[in-house]
Amino acid sequence: MTKRILPLFFILFTFSCGELQQIVNQLPQETNGIGNIEIASGLQEALQFGIDKQVTKLTQKDGFFKNELVKIVLPEELQKVDKTLRNIGLGQLADEGLKVLNRAAEDAVSEATPIFVDAVKNISFSDAKSILLGSDNAATQYLTKATKSNLYNKFQPVISNSFKKVGAERIWKNLITKYNNIPLTNDVNPDITEYVTQEALSGVYTMIAVEEKEIRTKVSSRTTDLLKKVFILQD
Repeated sequence: MTKRILPLFFILFTFSCGELQQIVNQLPQETNGIGNIEIASGLQEALQFGIDKQVTKLTQKDGFFKNELVKIVLPEELQKVDKTLRNIGLGQLADEGLKVLNRAAEDAVSEATPIFVDAVKNISFSDAKSILLGSDNAATQYLTKATKSNLYNKFQPVISNSFKKVGAERIWKNLITKYNNIPLTNDVNPDITEYVTQEALSGVYTMIAVEEKEIRTKVSSRTTDLLKKVFILQD
């Protein structure tokens, strides 16, 4: 017995607590016969469904504009612009300005969808089990933290090009010029491209979260064997 115990003590003294924890973390962990890798694959599939079923809705005409969950409204700085223009009879111009912000987002998401697809395929879940057993949008939150910075860098120029494509630059230049020419108003010069980029990204993640919640809460939404096998663990 002593001969068997001595090698174990040797191992314990050789490795620090941190090193031992790393070794333990790397060991295969299974829950009801389902390992971390399979759970991660299930989470990836759920996020992919979010793109296929929900994000694609945003690419359609009025995908943002008529979706109250993600509709892009004016930032606080521009709400006074909107109100002032309406007060002097330029409500139609104000409406058009709001609409083209959403049109640019719809157009940009259409062009950038492959970016999100690749991001989901390449995402590495550090603790798939805890995410699976987390909140209704835990996987989406993880995706957001893991990808938002890189996606922003790719998404921002797409938004800029979309602004030109849908005529948003021209409309907003005209709108802001008219407002700044009104007596007794303080000039504004907002970065509309930056604002819409952030709002468009937020809209995408919001719609992915919608599908994730559906899969988590409705068994009928688990349309593949992998989704059924993995998400039954959190029921």
